[in-house]
Amino acid sequence: MDIIDVGLYASYILIALCALSAVVIPLIQSFADPQSLLKSGIGVIGLLVVFGIGYGLASGEAPGTTEATSKVVGAGIITMYIMFGVAIVGIVYTEISKIIK
Repeated sequence: MDIIDVGLYASYILIALCALSAVVIPLIQSFADPQSLLKSGIGVIGLLVVFGIGYGLASGEAPGTTEATSKVVGAGIITMYIMFGVAIVGIVYTEISKIIK
């Protein structure tokens, strides 16, 4: 085991700690304000619904991969398209509402 392997393993550990901290610390802080936890839960459920729509629309056909993998990747791409479209509509709506006011 040379020095590159040690650095690589250390970076894996640090990434895991950062990811765990990014999830746990907001959860701990949200227990002080349960209303924010409810709003976050609604957002997560909304994202899961959009992903479910993308999964339903995705085809499972792709060369060189399994049907399940192809369907999940397709669902991710379709979800990205949906979220991009929602963002564009939101931007256009905001700009039009600013012009009207």
